Amino acid sequence: MQFSEHWLRMLVNPDLTSDELGHLLTMAGLEVEEQVAAAPPFEKVVVGRILTAEPHPNADKLRICRVDVGQAEPLQIVCGAPNASVGLLVPCALVGARLPGFEIKAAKLRGIESFGMLCSGQELGIPGDEMGLLVMPGDPVPGSDLREVLGLDDTLFTIKLTPNRADCLSLVGIAREVAALTGAPLRLPHIDAAEAATHHQRGVVLDAPAACPRYCGRVVAGVNARAETPGWMKQRLARSGIRSISALVDVTNYVMLELGQPLHAFDNARLEGAIHVRFPIPGEALELLNGQRITPDGDTLLIADEARPLALAGIMGGEQSGVTLESTEIFLESAFFAPAAVSGRARRYGFSSDASHRFERGVDFDLPRRALERATQLIRELCGGQAGPIVEAASVPDLPSRPWVLLRPERVRRLLGIDLDDVAILGLLQRIHLDVQPDGSDYRVQGPSYRFDIEIEEDLVEEVARLHGYDNMPAPEPRGLLAMLPQTETARSAWSVRHLLAERDYLEVVSYAFVEEAWERDFAGNAEPIRLANPIASQMSVMRSSLIGGLVATLLTNQKRQAERIRVFELGRCFLRDDSGEGVVPGFHQPLRLGLLAAGTALPEQWGSDGRLVDFYDLKGDLEALFLPAGLEFAPVAHPGLHPGRSATLHKDGCPVGVLGELHPLWVQRYGLSTAPIVAELELDAVLRASLPSYEAVSRLPAVKRDLAFILDAEMPAGMVLAGLKAVSPAIVRSVWLFDEYHGKGVEAGKKSLAFRVLLQDTQRTLEEHEVEGVVGLLIKHAAEAYGAKLRG
Repeated sequence: MQFSEHWLRMLVNPDLTSDELGHLLTMAGLEVEEQVAAAPPFEKVVVGRILTAEPHPNADKLRICRVDVGQAEPLQIVCGAPNASVGLLVPCALVGARLPGFEIKAAKLRGIESFGMLCSGQELGIPGDEMGLLVMPGDPVPGSDLREVLGLDDTLFTIKLTPNRADCLSLVGIAREVAALTGAPLRLPHIDAAEAATHHQRGVVLDAPAACPRYCGRVVAGVNARAETPGWMKQRLARSGIRSISALVDVTNYVMLELGQPLHAFDNARLEGAIHVRFPIPGEALELLNGQRITPDGDTLLIADEARPLALAGIMGGEQSGVTLESTEIFLESAFFAPAAVSGRARRYGFSSDASHRFERGVDFDLPRRALERATQLIRELCGGQAGPIVEAASVPDLPSRPWVLLRPERVRRLLGIDLDDVAILGLLQRIHLDVQPDGSDYRVQGPSYRFDIEIEEDLVEEVARLHGYDNMPAPEPRGLLAMLPQTETARSAWSVRHLLAERDYLEVVSYAFVEEAWERDFAGNAEPIRLANPIASQMSVMRSSLIGGLVATLLTNQKRQAERIRVFELGRCFLRDDSGEGVVPGFHQPLRLGLLAAGTALPEQWGSDGRLVDFYDLKGDLEALFLPAGLEFAPVAHPGLHPGRSATLHKDGCPVGVLGELHPLWVQRYGLSTAPIVAELELDAVLRASLPSYEAVSRLPAVKRDLAFILDAEMPAGMVLAGLKAVSPAIVRSVWLFDEYHGKGVEAGKKSLAFRVLLQDTQRTLEEHEVEGVVGLLIKHAAEAYGAKLRG
């Protein structure tokens, strides 16, 4: 809402500057969105009266004017404005005046001396007739300072109100707030009730009392619709963003801005019978004042007479019943419309209005009669006329109620953190005209009719905070008790996992949990993914059950941008169906997982590397490093997204924890990838579990190494054999690892050779030969019995 500071100070005039007033309003919850001067700065511009206007001898469009500016002698000024004529009162910039963008100097125009300039509104930066001189309203004295005559030392405030503060959509409402905040006296406009001077009246019928529980109307006869709107009213309307139309319409707009009550004036001669407030009859049409013709929906409230609809209630009047310059008898409407009956209707028909903006937020239901008297008072002053009696129709049970709200002062102090005594709280609430009644140590509070936002105790606490002043609240330094959080050595954080992967040259990505349905089918073999009821895009219609699709999409995006080496990871949730009832959301399971992808060369381009592509064992090594010091077990697996011969399932402590492998060649081709990436997906819980570190003494004694090469079936997993050897090894065996796999000459078809290195060492003594040979024999015997292995000669 925009308004003039001058107008506001007519109602309440605190001892504050404009900037201080703006800050006060903002801190009270009425945010000042813009604060600008009504006119740009200029000086030495006065009111001048044109005494003579003679044609210029050397220019057809110029006139030589003698202008009275209150000095001993009139000034000679050459002027080219088309409306320059004798008797006009216009702005006159004297020599030395500084106008926006230039300075006035004595000059010769076509050989004739000119001592000043007669100004248009555009040259002064204020509204006016762009085609000519700005004509002064009223009869100001020549030589008077123009800024004082036009009230240009004014500030225009634009406030951004929250929907709950509709009571401040008027000058009186804002003035009430300022008076409450500053203690300055409030001077409300004096309203005289008009005595009925004519018996003309029109009946009112409330056919929809819940939507319109109060409607007031009055006939005013014998008005002069052609009367001129006074300059002060035009100025206040203009500075509130409303253009002047005619005296009758201007009065209704003025009262709306002043009191907050939208009004409407009908041409009484164009009405038939009683006024009805009702919902539309199917097929009814209405032409509005903005020229739009609509067919109202069934829930759109109308104002109608006995013959036809006249207006959209609380929104806009109709063209066929509006006042014109020929109107001599009008019917003034002032009503309360329930917010639910008006809300959203104007937007539905593609426009908005000041009236609907107010009614849909809530207008004072006790205001219609008072606003009608104020409008009658102004119309009679400006346009004359005789007022008829006010006809009021009301459905009191349908009017809004104002609940009594319990306020506990102790709760106020606890919520705000300030020590306000009960008397101070009582005084603050009474400042904003709340009805406060003691109730033991508490208060029962009821809001006035214009406050729609006092419903619960927290609303009252907010009012106390506003009125006390947010700037007056102490701002103590924050205090916190710091304590070391427990951190177990058997678990690590997700951030530590991120750091470990970053150290191995991986970059983290974050992708959408909403994915393409094809990804679920191709990479997870999921034919029944969880579908979204309202997807944000057609290609993001299901919830992911695997991270692989997002990682492949990241690879594809980077390859399109000529990135040749990609190593990325993601920590994120997957979404699975779960009928066990153990999930956070019944029917669904949402595990956290870790996904990795590597593609391109194994190492960055360098002189010491031949550009080898990353393979299964590169990512296998990264995963083993991630799980150190515990080990991982790998076993072949058939996975719909992975290469059938280059994929494995991962086990830790005998439990499956994830999969690893090369992307299936079919998906490499289908998705247009330049190389086959290696991907892995693991349960994050397994990654976060860590082994408790234990101390092992470092032996100072020599170690003994033995190499054992076994001939086994080609299908025998090397990991199974290695795990078996470790399981039967005695304490003096420090480690066993596979260092070679051989197929070819010397090994029969269907067989393979696996070579293991065994490291033996004791921390207390040097091992003897018979002890070493005993351990080697034990390992050979176990390999033969458990796996059918033969020692290679």
